[in-house]
Amino acid sequence: MQGPGSVDEDTRDGFAAGGWATPYADPVIGAKMGERMGPEFEWLFGRRTYEQLLAAWNSRGGPFKDALNGTHKHVVSGHPATTLPWPNSHLLHGDVTAAVAALRERDDNLVIMGSGVLVDSLAKAGLVDEYVVTIAPVVLGEGRRLFGPGVRQPLRLLDCTPVGSGAVVVTYAA
Repeated sequence: MQGPGSVDEDTRDGFAAGGWATPYADPVIGAKMGERMGPEFEWLFGRRTYEQLLAAWNSRGGPFKDALNGTHKHVVSGHPATTLPWPNSHLLHGDVTAAVAALRERDDNLVIMGSGVLVDSLAKAGLVDEYVVTIAPVVLGEGRRLFGPGVRQPLRLLDCTPVGSGAVVVTYAA
């Protein structure tokens, strides 16, 4: 879960295996992500993931950047003065669980990318309906877990798509 994109993406706790997912990138993975990037979707990020995506993608062109620029983004931060320079960004702070529950009542097409701490807390609150996970054929033996203690949730397989690089994209209903 930690630091999939680049060597220096997330070095918390001395993590030195950043960039582990890059060798398994594939157009199929991009297409699967693209299925959840239309105007009917809103994205939810933790502050760290938001800042990393902004730094990585805002200087690049292409359809991924264009989709992110046009998408409504809700950013969770413990700092109420957090600035959000990306277009269509809205800050959520305070009772995040209540804020996300309110967003879900208004729009059921919320998507989270990365943001492991946020996913963990929302899973514990029963606010995650579906997981789309790319499993890469590599064992790291270190790094942060996606779920901490206290999350036990049966899942039902909805889709499993093998990727040419050896990765698999799985979709589970919670």
